[in-house]
Amino acid sequence: MDNMQASIPPSQKVEIEVPNHTPRPHVLEDRPREECGIFAVYNHEDAAKLTYFGLYALQHRGQESAGIVTSDGRRVQEHKAMGLVHDIFDEQILDRLKGRMALGHVRYSTTGSSLLVNAQPFRVQHAGHTLAIAHNGNLVNARQIRCELEEAGSIFQTSMDSEVVLHLAARGMRRGMEQSLIDTMRQIKGAYSMVVMTEDSLVAVRDPNGFRPLCLGRVNSSYILTSETCALDLVEAEYIREIAPGEILIINRDGLKSIPSGIPARKSQCIFELIYFARPDSTIFGQNVYLFRKRQGELLAEEFPRDVDFVMPFPDSGNYAALGYAQAAGLPLEMGVIRNHYVGRTFIQPSQTMRDFGVKVKLNPVKDLLRDKRVLIIEDSIIRGTTARTRIQTLKKIGAAEVHMLVSCPPHRFPCHYGIDFTTRGELIAAENSVEQIRDYIGLQSLGYLSIDNLVRGTVIPRKELCLACFDGRYPVPIDSAFSKTCLE
Repeated sequence: MDNMQASIPPSQKVEIEVPNHTPRPHVLEDRPREECGIFAVYNHEDAAKLTYFGLYALQHRGQESAGIVTSDGRRVQEHKAMGLVHDIFDEQILDRLKGRMALGHVRYSTTGSSLLVNAQPFRVQHAGHTLAIAHNGNLVNARQIRCELEEAGSIFQTSMDSEVVLHLAARGMRRGMEQSLIDTMRQIKGAYSMVVMTEDSLVAVRDPNGFRPLCLGRVNSSYILTSETCALDLVEAEYIREIAPGEILIINRDGLKSIPSGIPARKSQCIFELIYFARPDSTIFGQNVYLFRKRQGELLAEEFPRDVDFVMPFPDSGNYAALGYAQAAGLPLEMGVIRNHYVGRTFIQPSQTMRDFGVKVKLNPVKDLLRDKRVLIIEDSIIRGTTARTRIQTLKKIGAAEVHMLVSCPPHRFPCHYGIDFTTRGELIAAENSVEQIRDYIGLQSLGYLSIDNLVRGTVIPRKELCLACFDGRYPVPIDSAFSKTCLE
């Protein structure tokens, strides 16, 4: 992830303000973290197993915890744990999750601590019925609503904003499921693509701005709800359509029923889903992700021509933009850094002599390829800059003659409050530092960022239908003044 001008003379250089955010202990690098992924099945004899494979395809969206809840029409069962999908579920566990309906979730916590109690789907009992929810996004007024509910006597089990939704929905259930969800949507603000499961129904709900993706598919007479189309491909499901912004879609024995919430809002689809989060083989917001990222590289070549020996990405973040740049510029594309695909969690600490172990264990440079070469690295973003700096230092130590970098999006100058894990300006190196300062801090010959205009040119989506807040600071949904406060403040 990381605009450019001539080097600043030493006498004019300014000390860069290094981001003050301390990454979570399990985070190996300063990348934006994946959000969450949802996969749900209605009316399939192997609903739990289908959901397992769907979550497997969505693992890139959340790697802290995973869970599956199933229903046979009367009884609801669940299994969830911390870790990756393939570590949490096996044949025996899936066989115990009976029923033709299932709801699954992979999670990275943008709200709520990284604890099992916060793993989803989140399930509650109310008035003799079971409700389970799987949520992708972030509510900007969850704290205010939670305080109001607690003052009225509600007791919360988790620190997730998703639980607020269930409390609101349950409180209004006497008016029926449909009206309860409409009333809930009128109270909550922010980004939410979610699926609610009862004993006999699945209900998809997407916020009126459509920040996060959610789509509908079909396998024979079974229906699928999922965050990305790549999960439909894995289970050989047919893509039907996106869940529309502001839509409530109910799936039960009566078929499909679409209910518009009637809440006015402009589309504000997250551009960073296309830049970074979604898998390249997915289509979201009507845009193929692979072709978009390749087009980013083509536009970078148009905006920033460079005289170098070859183009390379740091796998896997800049792969497709690097391909687009190399083809457009007529330059060789090389894989100058090799990724170790078998990196897992290790509880053995490296020795003091193995500096920057967390970075080096994942990527290793091809020394004979890089030595004495002028290299252009294509990245998809720079958030904090610390990892990029370490990697560039490594390339220079092994003898790269010049290292240039281009970033396939604009500088991240503003925090995201809609479900991406950089919620304060202190986490963003571009918030307080110029492109030239960032270039010198990382140790580059040149640095350039794709302009917002060219970024939008790369999509099939009108600019007015995109959320670009992390680049331009124009937030589509106002941030609640109590967003970061506790109920006692």
